[in-house]
Amino acid sequence: MLKSTIKKSEFAAMYRLLDQVSPLDHDCGIHCGSACCGDPPDPDSTEFELGIYLLPGEHKVHDKKDPWLIWTKERTADYDFPESWRGKVYFVRCRNCADCKRELRPIQCRTFPLHPHLTEDGRLAMIMNDMRLPYDCPLISHPDHYPLGKDFIKATHTVWTRLVQDPLIFDFVRKDSQTRKNPDIIYLP
Repeated sequence: MLKSTIKKSEFAAMYRLLDQVSPLDHDCGIHCGSACCGDPPDPDSTEFELGIYLLPGEHKVHDKKDPWLIWTKERTADYDFPESWRGKVYFVRCRNCADCKRELRPIQCRTFPLHPHLTEDGRLAMIMNDMRLPYDCPLISHPDHYPLGKDFIKATHTVWTRLVQDPLIFDFVRKDSQTRKNPDIIYLP
């Protein structure tokens, strides 16, 4: 697995900080039927792939025996990860939304719909998700109707500020940032 410079206790602290905020002042899943969780028709099917890659080292705060997540190890060479990502990375997906342990959601689930972005001068900014999704997220498609909470935006930036201090995560954010042209920056301190 990919080695991270971030300790388990630091990941746990980031989880606690993000537990205190939410994109909206309520569970945004009520607006889309929890589409990003996406209950599979057959939770044991390998064809259902709506999930998330854990960041390097993030697996430290999870118990692989916990039945709410389905774990697979993926070869980084098979996907468009940075060159520095050599080896395997964990991919997790919910077995079903009803069993979701919200307090253990991965960081990229917790900070969605924001993504980290490095500006041309190297500053960390937060942008709205710009990846194609297999579902409609009202927070992205109707941002005027669903404005993100300021505390959520700041906490997300705080967490990603620490995360990009890890060389592998920095490379991940830099690679994504280099593919964007003129992103709509939501937050840049």
